[in-house]
Amino acid sequence: MRVALPRSLNGYLLLGIGVITVPLLAAILHATIEMRRLTVFSQQLVNESVRTTELIQDMFEERNTLGQKAQVYAVLGGNQDLASFDKSDAALRATMKELRSLLRDPAARDAVDAFSILQQDIVGVVRAAAGHGERRAGPDFGPLDDQASRVSRHANAQKDMELASLGDQTTAARRELFWESSLLIPLALAATLSFALGIGRPIRQVDRAITELGKGNFSGEISVSGPVDLQRLGQQLEWLRGRLVDLAQERNRFLRHMSHELKTPLANIREGTELLMDGAVGELRPGQREVTAILQENSIKLQRMIENLLSYSAWQSNSVGLDPSEFRLRPVVKQVLENQQLTLVSQRVRLDVKIEDVTLFADRGKLRLILENLLSNAIKYSPRGGTIFIRGRADGLELVVEVADSGAGIPVAERPRLFEPFHTGRAPGGHVRGTGIGLSVVNEFVQVHRGTIEIVDGEFRGAHFRIRMPLRAEIAPELAAAAPASVPRRKANAA
Repeated sequence: MRVALPRSLNGYLLLGIGVITVPLLAAILHATIEMRRLTVFSQQLVNESVRTTELIQDMFEERNTLGQKAQVYAVLGGNQDLASFDKSDAALRATMKELRSLLRDPAARDAVDAFSILQQDIVGVVRAAAGHGERRAGPDFGPLDDQASRVSRHANAQKDMELASLGDQTTAARRELFWESSLLIPLALAATLSFALGIGRPIRQVDRAITELGKGNFSGEISVSGPVDLQRLGQQLEWLRGRLVDLAQERNRFLRHMSHELKTPLANIREGTELLMDGAVGELRPGQREVTAILQENSIKLQRMIENLLSYSAWQSNSVGLDPSEFRLRPVVKQVLENQQLTLVSQRVRLDVKIEDVTLFADRGKLRLILENLLSNAIKYSPRGGTIFIRGRADGLELVVEVADSGAGIPVAERPRLFEPFHTGRAPGGHVRGTGIGLSVVNEFVQVHRGTIEIVDGEFRGAHFRIRMPLRAEIAPELAAAAPASVPRRKANAA
């Protein structure tokens, strides 16, 4: 038979509570009934045992009293003595009647009946003597005493037997409750595990979806299975993902449009400053040339910032997957240094470059932008006459790239937000504050290559970035077919 699972989260919870609590309540109810039964039985047994003991004591006392009254009547023979004897006889008969009602063992009851017959015989002897007006010696109470002892033994044997029965019942009840608990615990664990998996899986899907949204990854469609409530939550998250994608596209369109709008007047400014520097409108005096050089330098920096905005926007528009190819690291570094040559000369910054001739399979364009942004950041924060260190080497199956400067370093307080988009640190004196996307682009491109970037302390005086990424990038399955089968290699000689 197929059991239909509930469609809502509340239904899952109610069913789970029912599956777990119903057997538990049944076990508790059964245990309560058993404990109550054993308690009543033990209380009844104690009361009967106490009363039986009291009646046995009364039997011996009243038998002694009856013997004494018989002896007195045998000596004196008065009517008053006979009445006293009859009273003792009636009390002993009542005691034996009550005692017989408490004794359930047939042998014990037979002993009581035999005692009563002997008592009747003794009473008959006394009354027969009273009817003839004779005075005789008192009757023999020896057999009655022996029978009283047998009654006492049988009564004690019954108590022992009932106590043993109570112990057996207690042991049986304890064993039964133990097996019920042994069966209930696995059942409860199985039910808990079943419902935890039934609810845990969609909750993990929701958690992964929220994590991806928090990381800014909007590429994957959000789908949540399970109860209707969690499916509805997944639909809301999918709607939120769509809204975030729309906002990101609007932001990228805004960046592209603004960047293009800024490039035209900036190009005019650069052309004007270059004409001034070339003396197209006349020879410049030293002071004028210095001001014009400042304008030219900052216009170059503004152009680089706009290009970073365009690069960031383009990457945001097409951030899924890589465009991998096999290439050597040295030519890429050389190209980056040539592009930054003018700024390096103007800042009088020296370079300390050691690049191994590593061949890797990765996205050449993204790696070039990584190096350009790290180098631009190092130039920006290096003092005039400082040194920038660039290292590149293979470490097993990983590429290790390091860029360090001789500036003031990165304050510890700024490091947690250093790679966030549009976060700008304190710009050094004489420099235009950046857009705050350079290191964000670096971090995103490194992550696309399944690599890591870290800030290293102690090796160089200034900021020191170390990147580790696979020599052979792990790409999406649809791009894997296009990847060459050759294994990356490297040469040991340094640049």
